[in-house]
Amino acid sequence: MTPTTRSRETAARVIAKAETLIEALPWLERYVGSVIVVKYGGNAMINDGLKRAFADDIVFLRRCGLKPVVVHGGGPQISSMLGRLGITSEFKGGLRVTSPEAMDVVRMVLVGQVGRELVGLLNAHGPLAVGLSGEDAGLFTATRRGVTIDGEEHDIGLVGEVTQVRPETVLDLIDAGRIPVIATVAPDEDGNVHNVNADTAAGALAVALNAERLVVLTDVEGLYADWPASSEVIARISSTELKALLPSLEAGMIPKMEACLQAVQGGVDRATIIDGRVPHSLLLEIFTSEGLGTMIVPDDDTQSVERVETPAPLVEPVETPPAESAGADS
Repeated sequence: MTPTTRSRETAARVIAKAETLIEALPWLERYVGSVIVVKYGGNAMINDGLKRAFADDIVFLRRCGLKPVVVHGGGPQISSMLGRLGITSEFKGGLRVTSPEAMDVVRMVLVGQVGRELVGLLNAHGPLAVGLSGEDAGLFTATRRGVTIDGEEHDIGLVGEVTQVRPETVLDLIDAGRIPVIATVAPDEDGNVHNVNADTAAGALAVALNAERLVVLTDVEGLYADWPASSEVIARISSTELKALLPSLEAGMIPKMEACLQAVQGGVDRATIIDGRVPHSLLLEIFTSEGLGTMIVPDDDTQSVERVETPAPLVEPVETPPAESAGADS
């Protein structure tokens, strides 16, 4: 047998990995047994490498004793299918106008395509994931909503917001050791199915599950302090401070930050938006001291707004085509 050798550089890399594992220890101890709601969206849904990395991260959380729950939209996939079928897709105020014909496509894509694909990626690691939608076991009840543009109310069709959550089925799946994967379509009280925003649905579900964390994947590094004049990212902000900033945010960021605000005000300990273009950004957020993105904390937290100059990332974001601006199904 020929002896094998190991260079000092290789040994140094191995030691660095051990240091990373040790850094994760206090966070493992803190979050083991906790429910973590993750909103899956943006470019992480359309790049094959990022899809696999996200699935790996979710399974890693589960194997470490955390209880991840995934909520997803599917804006790019819906737009693609509508185009293939020759159905016009229009947006008003950042929300997709959803006709009954378009709603059939939304339902088909979210439940039958996006959800099934993610369940398959997760189940490549074992029989863990179960797909469902807001229709199943009355999980979500929606109320139809419109949109106000320049002070005028506009009808946008079968678009709703979650007004009631019945989390029992999700809790049963968690207790059975499964990973729920939830598509954001939901009926109203009369049974009419609506397209609902995945960000706000994730926030409402996090509150109903008494989750420890809400993590929202985005296509930016976090909430910028003064974009585009500055590249400073707000690393940490209280719920009251965020509420004051909301009117000045870009349309696509508002539902994400509203979801985080709703979650924290409803009892979730921390809510964070992170850059889903960075492979394994979810693990970096949960298991490192620095984390990524922007964290929203309760008002009684000991720290307040913290702004940081965005450094060159340790891992470069994966270059992908720009995703559509946030809509009802994002």
